[in-house]
Amino acid sequence: MLTQLGNRASAWVAGPAPWSNVYGLARTLIALGTCGTLAFSHSSTLFRPAVGMAEVPLCEGIRQASLFCVLPVGWLEVARWTAVVLLLVVASGWRPRVTGLMHWWVAASLQLSGVLTDGGDQIASVLAFLLIPLTLTDGRRWHWNPPVEGGSDESRLIARASWLILRGQVAFIYLHASIGKFKVPEWLDGTALYYWLLDPSIGAPDWLARWALPVLSSPWVAPLTWSVLILEFWLALGLILGRRARKVLLPLGVLFHVGIIFFHGLISFVLIMFGALILLMWPFDEAFRFEWLRSRLPRRLWRPTSAAPLETASPAPPSSSL
Repeated sequence: MLTQLGNRASAWVAGPAPWSNVYGLARTLIALGTCGTLAFSHSSTLFRPAVGMAEVPLCEGIRQASLFCVLPVGWLEVARWTAVVLLLVVASGWRPRVTGLMHWWVAASLQLSGVLTDGGDQIASVLAFLLIPLTLTDGRRWHWNPPVEGGSDESRLIARASWLILRGQVAFIYLHASIGKFKVPEWLDGTALYYWLLDPSIGAPDWLARWALPVLSSPWVAPLTWSVLILEFWLALGLILGRRARKVLLPLGVLFHVGIIFFHGLISFVLIMFGALILLMWPFDEAFRFEWLRSRLPRRLWRPTSAAPLETASPAPPSSSL
């Protein structure tokens, strides 16, 4: 039995290379989400004093290593635009091994030192951290390039384990979002969407609220409200479902988050969640095809390089993957 487990583990490690443009696209979306927050929000908004926080940015303890704390006082705007530039470099896909740590540093800096941050900023920081093992073992010039087969067993084990942890983290986010709503009476009685979507401060814009009001005021509001809980629970099950089921759930999750853009205007949050959905739902060995884009870019930007992750080894036989 132990021998069988060992053989299965060896076959799993020797499966398809995990460094594909699947995690590359997810990295780009997550980086662009944080980049959008920083690019379109003035530092006086992100680092506004609050109750019990007279001095901003927050720089005590470990926060002293934040990008927004290492520069001199009064340089918040410089730090903000520096972060924007760094995130654009990450989103470009250049040298994942170099930009992986940089991505996490910038995302964590905003989460730790900012005052007006949201759940999307926290998710971006956590996912950027969990992506580090994948980026450090990725020797490609661009994360859009085809995966380079080979690599040491250790690097493949680290990268594939990182995929499992990332998928587990995203699944937990959706599970927590679903189960947590059962504690709220408005979600249980089916009226939560009425209050959330028609709230004057965080709800839909006036023109959309007028169109949605007849539906939200009808008996249909209850099944619509409960459908959010059901969908989030099924998205969490993506961790254990097969590929076919996950590919059905992925567009449903995308449509769900597109609705959040229209009703709540949370574009940066939704970009981050698009990246999270890709990590959870799309098999890493089924690379996205971007021929229409590649035909418009210089070949030197996307052609495969001879660099392999960490160490070169003979190509591994295909095997089952996530």
